Amino acid sequence: EVHLVESGGGLVQPGGSLRLSCVASGFNFGRYDMTWARQAPGKGPEWISAINRDGTNTKYADSVKGRFTISRDNAKNTLYQQMNSLRPEDTAMYYCVTGWADAIFYSTGADWGQGTRVSVSS
Repeated sequence: EVHLVESGGGLVQPGGSLRLSCVASGFNFGRYDMTWARQAPGKGPEWISAINRDGTNTKYADSVKGRFTISRDNAKNTLYQQMNSLRPEDTAMYYCVTGWADAIFYSTGADWGQGTRVSVSS
């Protein structure tokens, strides 16, 4: 059974930083592309960053490009997201998801974690 557990969320002031982690189990993590997605209050989910299975290729949504960095450690079955220069509009529940970028929304095989909440406010 696929199990994805996110952590690292919290309350941070605008301009601050957070690092999210997602520990994967129950599947061969190193064989899957992975994506971070988020859902802000009252809005639909959006993918924000994606990384291929060996970490050599990444993709970012325009809303986070230059501020967020996705990475992975396949030896530790862990996905990361470093988030810098956080803005109030980054407030959302953040999820790690199996799959590549927007394909997570039309792939029947995508698995989602339970999410970690990020709040950006002064």
